[in-house]
Parts: sequence; structure tokens; C-alpha cells
Amino acid sequence: QVQLVESGGGLVQAGGSLRLSCAASGRTFSSYAMGWFRQAPGKEREFVVGIGLSGSTNYASVVKGRFTISRDNAKNTVDLRMNGLKPEDTAVYYCAAVYSRSYYSTAPDHPSRYDYWGQGTQVTVSS
Repeated sequence: QVQLVESGGGLVQAGGSLRLSCAASGRTFSSYAMGWFRQAPGKEREFVVGIGLSGSTNYASVVKGRFTISRDNAKNTVDLRMNGLKPEDTAVYYCAAVYSRSYYSTAPDHPSRYDYWGQGTQVTVSS
């Protein structure tokens, strides 16, 4: 069982930056692929970025070059640094985890592939 708690959301002006953090419980964090998803009102939950066991990353095209994901297995955390924020980035951001046996695989990019979810943190970007 893994419990995930996100933090770091808030209100920011367009062009600004935010850092989200996800803290995970459990002793085998390094065996979980991690992902960040987001969901805007009236829209489906969408993939933002993922990080695999080896640290390999995959980004949604709409955030590539602006967002950066990182993980710290010693601290059981995964961070999402968001720069150049746009109003269309406004959403509730969720951290997700899935157990992985493949060290070199990238993290899945569909929400149905993940087993554990945080409660979400609101990110609002004003124009």
C-alpha cells in the first residue's frame, strides 16, 4: 500500500512558476513508477509527466520544455517544477504511483495504469 500526499499548489500569474511535491509512504518507493496528472473542470484527467525507476522521464507535449519532474528515492518524494505557466495549465494536479518490475521502462501515460493516487492540489494560473 502506498499513500501519496501532494503539496505546493496555489495561485500564480501567467509566466510564473510553481513547484509541486508528492510525498509517498512505504519502504519500496524506488520500485514505483510515478506520474503527475491534471484535471480541469469539465475535462478528463490528463497525463502531464512521468518518471520511471531509472529516472527516465516522459512529458506531455503541452508541457515539454516548461515542466520538469524529479524523484528522490531517499526522501520518498517526486517533485514537479513548473515554469512559464499558462492559464490553460489551471487544474487540480494529482500524483500517482504504480509498482513496476521494469527498471528501464518509462512511466505509463494513462491514468488507468496507476494504482495509487493522491488527493490532488489546485493550481490556478491567472492571465
